[in-house]
Amino acid sequence: MAFDAPAGRITPDELLARKRGEPIACLTAYTYPIARLLDPHVDLLLVGDSVAMVLHGHANTLGATMDMMIAHGQAVMRGSARACVVVDMPAGSYEDTVENAVACAKRIMRETGCDAVKLEGGVAIAAQIAAIVAAGIPVMGHIGLLPQSVEKEGGYKIKGRSEANAEALYADARAVEAAGAFSVVIEGTVEPVAAEITRRIAIPTIGIGASAACDGQILVIDDAIGLTVDRVPKFVKEYAFLRDTVSKAAADYARDVRSRAFPGPEHLFSLNKDKA
Repeated sequence: MAFDAPAGRITPDELLARKRGEPIACLTAYTYPIARLLDPHVDLLLVGDSVAMVLHGHANTLGATMDMMIAHGQAVMRGSARACVVVDMPAGSYEDTVENAVACAKRIMRETGCDAVKLEGGVAIAAQIAAIVAAGIPVMGHIGLLPQSVEKEGGYKIKGRSEANAEALYADARAVEAAGAFSVVIEGTVEPVAAEITRRIAIPTIGIGASAACDGQILVIDDAIGLTVDRVPKFVKEYAFLRDTVSKAAADYARDVRSRAFPGPEHLFSLNKDKA
């Protein structure tokens, strides 16, 4: 059973062909309006399990559920027409058995209409990646710092600092490639190791807190536009500062309401008449 990309969208195969070519621009998206705004500008929209933290206030990505990912995936698909849309498989949906991984991937594809799914891990989940790909579903891999493993590892720890860990990352990258993934995210990995992985494998690497040498980059949209209200990762460049804009708008609105300066229906009708 093959899952075909909607007509007009950038396909996983097109992104695969950009290895060592034009860098791939990726951002996360979780909602219809944000997808509408980002879609003309980026190559890939990731409905990341980071939505559990960014929009739902969880302490980590383990709060994401299948229903949550599907609901946000549907919203992003409604709001986009051009970018390749990838939906994260949440923790617990693929690790236990190959059969469950394939079933969950099929459900995400069927209920959202997205272009691909993403899984975290390398050697340990190579069989799951291969089986999902064999079912006709494109897969984006994810190695390095794995947010779904943060509790098991005791926090967010940068990868690749030791020779042994670097070798393990090279093995993970090769396993993801061999299993048939069309690309792989490298997160929270020291620059020389991420650059070397990019050189060694034939599929595009997408960096986040890794190396500028990667074949593409991804950021959490709320980090990129300065809307993150908790901790902003050190590697993030904020391209706007919407925290201040939103806070000021709310304060100005509340001031108008409390001073009874907020326009009533008669005033609004007059304004609309003047515009006509």
